[in-house]
Amino acid sequence: MAKRKKTMLSAFSIILILIFGLGLLSHLLPNAEFIGDTIVNGSGVVGAKLSDILLSPILGFADAVDVGIFILILGGFLGIVTKTGALETGIKVLVKKLKGNELILIPILMFIFSIGGTTYGMLEETVGFYVLLAVTMVAAGMDTLVGSAIVLLGAGSGVLGSTINPFAVGAAISSLPEGITANQGYVIFIGVLLWLTTLLISIFFVMNYAKKVKEDKGSTFLSLREQKNMEKKFKKEEETKEAKLTLNQKITLILFGFTFVIMIIGFIPWGEFNITFFDKFSGWLTGSSLGNWWFYEAALWFLVMSIIIALVNKMKEKDIVDTFIDGANDMIGVILIIAVARGASVLMQVTYLDNYIIYNASNLLNKLPEFIFVPLNYILHIILSILVPSSSGLAALSTPITAPLAVNLGYSSEVAIMTLVSANGLVNLITPTCGAIMGGLALAKVEYTTWFKWALKVVITIAVVNILILEFISLLI
Repeated sequence: MAKRKKTMLSAFSIILILIFGLGLLSHLLPNAEFIGDTIVNGSGVVGAKLSDILLSPILGFADAVDVGIFILILGGFLGIVTKTGALETGIKVLVKKLKGNELILIPILMFIFSIGGTTYGMLEETVGFYVLLAVTMVAAGMDTLVGSAIVLLGAGSGVLGSTINPFAVGAAISSLPEGITANQGYVIFIGVLLWLTTLLISIFFVMNYAKKVKEDKGSTFLSLREQKNMEKKFKKEEETKEAKLTLNQKITLILFGFTFVIMIIGFIPWGEFNITFFDKFSGWLTGSSLGNWWFYEAALWFLVMSIIIALVNKMKEKDIVDTFIDGANDMIGVILIIAVARGASVLMQVTYLDNYIIYNASNLLNKLPEFIFVPLNYILHIILSILVPSSSGLAALSTPITAPLAVNLGYSSEVAIMTLVSANGLVNLITPTCGAIMGGLALAKVEYTTWFKWALKVVITIAVVNILILEFISLLI
């Protein structure tokens, strides 16, 4: 009798199972006590009604509308660029020039992505790179898992070791209660250590895997179904003639790179560092100057650049519209995944489950021996980050409680802050509640379960090193 083939759960099923599990958990915990409309912190939770559970994925759409619009227009932009043939030809030219040295791209690209992560928390903004890196790595003789790992672990290493990221470090420092301060220099120092060690670990694992796949295609971690999808979507037949870029394609690639550079500059909060140089630029176009952009401004910028690139390539009006719509249509599945993933956080807030966990876990930490505070605090924030992936949301929830607890036990507020930031960054390398992960993997045609199994050993290694660094730093300051 033939062995029955296992079927992997889709990203949607995994997230919905988690949401229903959270709804069930809310009925197994004590009921919350209220004084008027204010909950008594840590007293309990509000049991989720069936309507709360069913509505949470729907309400996730409202929570993710800005990201959704950005990704839709990003899809249209990528559709226009792909239509020109510039990306495909450019990748062929690049691979040919590297002549077997394609592996050198991995540490370079991961370092660049990590800079975006440590400075402004680059995460959702990476979605557009998954397809590009998938095509590049497949053309270079590797697979889509390598492309996904470059983006995810590269940017994720930076976010985990945030130095000046306002949405992680900035949010945590601003959430410190009155009377507790943090030395920004110490925070940056700890962040740099976490960032660079995590990046080195990630590069080691990705390079090692990429080398194996390049030498032996049978070493791929992808399932047969994923390999077939990869062949169908990303692997192009080799052309007999030498690939060569036309003038219009060269201009297109320059504009393509320029578009992403300006997006990155637009997201970095220059005002936080008293840099006012960019204030005079781009406000006339998007309504917000560079450094004050968010997803709506970035969406407008990609729309404008889509039109410019189309005109450079002399595309007709109907071709522009049809190509843009087709590109946006390719992103619908990604947006659905991101929106549904937000539903878990929505349900946590409705039931006060996040509030209950942080207060009761903090009370437990206060009763345990001091030397195990750092690892247990790290584990606590891993659990919380699965339920609350947002770094700023977690900072607002946790910092007012855990920072004073750390100080009272003789630990520095800087270590407490970076424990939160690094644990949150670690989880966002692998959690199904992170929409950017699920969306990016969907674009690269990599199953979430495949990513989880491959990345688990990387994440565990990073976690152990993170805890050792934080424990060592806590003894120094």
